[in-house]
Amino acid sequence: MNLRSKVDSQPAYVLHSYPFRETSLIVEVFSRDFGRMALLARGARRPRSAIRGLLMAFQPLEIAWAGKGEVLTLMKAEWQGGLPLLAGEALFCGYYLNELLMHLLPREDAHEQLFASYAKMLALLAADPSGKVREADLRCFEKALLQELGYGLTLSHDSDANLIEPDTFYTYRMEQGPVRLDHGEGATQVVRGKTLLDLDAEDFSDPRTRHEAKALMRMLMAYYLADKELETRKIFKELQEL
Repeated sequence: MNLRSKVDSQPAYVLHSYPFRETSLIVEVFSRDFGRMALLARGARRPRSAIRGLLMAFQPLEIAWAGKGEVLTLMKAEWQGGLPLLAGEALFCGYYLNELLMHLLPREDAHEQLFASYAKMLALLAADPSGKVREADLRCFEKALLQELGYGLTLSHDSDANLIEPDTFYTYRMEQGPVRLDHGEGATQVVRGKTLLDLDAEDFSDPRTRHEAKALMRMLMAYYLADKELETRKIFKELQEL
């Protein structure tokens, strides 16, 4: 149970919000020093509310809260400026990041380095709304997220403690890491040793590395999300079909 009385001047981003009673909102925020928090924004849905237009996703805020319990009371929110609104494919990428944080980050678990990585990702997305160059950045963020949660990837050596060989094929197994595939051995997920080493070095200049790294990270995220389908992926898939 949260017994904190008051926190001032905390950098934060809104991850998600939903109506509460007639005029208020429950706002899920990602704060720098306290992690993911649930805050009650009283009267935020009223037309004349001072914070009505501030509680937007992807915008840097400085907030204050008070109270005790699982849902604290938002006391202040001030926009810190500097980022244009996300649009197009960049907007989908931003919502994808927020969904990952909402589903994987426990509440009140500080991740200052991940907060910095998230802020950097938003700046990159805002700088290029097309999202065409975002795959490498998304892979780096997913990797950093798993590392922060204690699920860091093993990429430099295989399950037998042998160094990864660039020209060898592997499959990635949970709790084991890369498992070398012998000739003729089948696996549902196959990745080159070079891709593992490139992902470790965060080098995505090779198109095949980008393709295989995306498939690998999608498999890992599905596992840690307990196969929950993210709304952003579902919507993006539907738009592609249209």
